Amino acid sequence: MVVPARSRILLGTATVLATMLYAIDSTIVNVALPHMQGSLQATQDQASWIVTSYIVVSAIATPLAGWLGTRYGLRAVLAGCIAGFTIVSMLCGIATDLTEMVLFRAVQGAFGAALVPLSQVVLLREFPREQHGRVMALWGMGVMVGPVIGPTLGGWLTDALSWRWAFFINAPIGLVAWLGLLAAMPKSAPDRGRPFDLTGFVLLSLAVGLFQMMLDRGQTSDWFQSTEIVAYAFASALCLYMFIVHSLTARHPFVDVHLFKDRTFTVSLVMMFAIGIAVISPSVLLPSFLQQLQGYSPTQAGTLMAARGAASIVAMMIGARLASLFGPRITMTIGISLAAVSLLMMSRFSVDTPAVLIVTVGVLQGVGTPLTFMPLSLVGFSTLPDRARTEAGVLLTLLRNIGASVGVSATVAILARSAQVNQSYLTEHFTAYDAARWQAAGVTPGANAMTGALLGEIGRQAGAIAYANDFFLLAACTLVTLPLVLALRGPRQIAAPAGAAAADAGH
Repeated sequence: MVVPARSRILLGTATVLATMLYAIDSTIVNVALPHMQGSLQATQDQASWIVTSYIVVSAIATPLAGWLGTRYGLRAVLAGCIAGFTIVSMLCGIATDLTEMVLFRAVQGAFGAALVPLSQVVLLREFPREQHGRVMALWGMGVMVGPVIGPTLGGWLTDALSWRWAFFINAPIGLVAWLGLLAAMPKSAPDRGRPFDLTGFVLLSLAVGLFQMMLDRGQTSDWFQSTEIVAYAFASALCLYMFIVHSLTARHPFVDVHLFKDRTFTVSLVMMFAIGIAVISPSVLLPSFLQQLQGYSPTQAGTLMAARGAASIVAMMIGARLASLFGPRITMTIGISLAAVSLLMMSRFSVDTPAVLIVTVGVLQGVGTPLTFMPLSLVGFSTLPDRARTEAGVLLTLLRNIGASVGVSATVAILARSAQVNQSYLTEHFTAYDAARWQAAGVTPGANAMTGALLGEIGRQAGAIAYANDFFLLAACTLVTLPLVLALRGPRQIAAPAGAAAADAGH
């Protein structure tokens, strides 16, 4: 059922705000974590569970969102999740100890898992087909811009008020989204014909949850040198294998395996995984690069990164028009190329890189990412029947989130190891026995404070090289997705008129 024209603006606003609730909250807490650690009297390792509980539970609950939306109706489930997320955010803001905070964050992740995929499905279902490009651009703003402005907003709220306002800020946003959704979205008949596959849900939840635990704990536990990480990896792989076997043999599997027979949808899943790696990882790496190696304050670093968010908004506005003029495949090729070029430029960053170049790269990346993400969000659904949209949207979101987790964990691990290797290599040239180099530096080993300053500079340069290596690997990962664009359906097929597309869906 398509909503009346007068209600579309309200519905679009409500769903975009719901998307931003989850997207912003996924990164806003990272900046406030050191302050929360002191307030809650937690060690650094204990405080990391504030982030881990949210990520792991959200990953487990994401596949369930599709079944709930189909079973009980999109309106009821999405409104309930918005209300629950908002209420639990307030509880996080008034938490008095670590146990309460970890528990509330886990519940917050459970409610937030459905916000992004179901918001997308609501827009595709309730808006006419000829407006899908425009509404996906609006929805994409929440997905793309949210993680970018999260650290900036979190840093400002923490500095100006308190870390608790990183959670309290969700209250007005959630209230407006909840009221707007109930006012603008009509009720739909739930589909109670498909039973709940408990076995499939448990196996998939264990596979995803254990995989997320492996990624989150890997760096602090020395990865596969640790028995804990090996156990997580083995158990996750075993549960995934059992889930696949169960899905292929069950009469009503938790995930409809017939979706993967669609080539366009399957390729879209792979590309969405790669986008998760290439988009989120720079957002995590760049703030620490600017603050630790270039000496910017959190507010200054956030200001420099704001150019990426502004460029993303502009690109979202023109992305739909470009896709209609040139087709989604050409638009995605342009977007992937721009994103790869920006990452290659970032691989040339040093401790002396000027701010104007950082802003320029941010603009390129801010333009390239939406030009890839927005057409792909439409193409992934284009060859599927309407009844499969809810489940397909959840799977696309799940793969993007897993890609983000893999990207962040891998780049952080590579960064730490690369920095150690680079520092070891650089210090070989400044040993106590290399008198010529120390004389050129104007110091004597151990004789004055300049020795420590020189070693500190060596550490900075080693870190800069490590960041450059990470950015280069992300650029390579982005370029790998270019050939996959050719496997998607042709632009003429995707951009079919609304009447023809509706007729095709009926067959």
